[in-house]
Amino acid sequence: MNKAEKDEKRKKDIEFYLSTYGGSADDMFALYDMMKLIEKDTDISVIGMGKVMSAGVLILAGGTHGKRKIGRNCRVMLHSVIAGNQGSLHNLMNEMEAIQDLQEMYIDRLVEETKLTKKQLKKMLEQKVNIYLSAEQAVEYGIADEII
Repeated sequence: MNKAEKDEKRKKDIEFYLSTYGGSADDMFALYDMMKLIEKDTDISVIGMGKVMSAGVLILAGGTHGKRKIGRNCRVMLHSVIAGNQGSLHNLMNEMEAIQDLQEMYIDRLVEETKLTKKQLKKMLEQKVNIYLSAEQAVEYGIADEII
């Protein structure tokens, strides 16, 4: 298939309006992986409005670069992975390792999608509080490309 045929086959952008408090890390990664799969043929324009928090940050950052937009008054919040479990000591130790793996995956994907370095991001997350960013900061850090 030549370039002209590929360009013709390319579909209209998907516009994804996002306003979320976040949610499950597993669901976030499922959606992120689906976005990356779709993005092979179709650009994904993500527009953050109101609030983009927790798991939503990777979804905003994971849109097609150059097409990630954010509302001027949108609040962005990131924090470490949150989990809760109960059970035997061995199971809890196993779960803790799995949670640490999720945290590393989250950091690695955000570093790939943004201007943040691993060191910067880890420093933010190690504060053990919710980190709130303005739309301007989200663009500065490369979570979004443009304020609308």
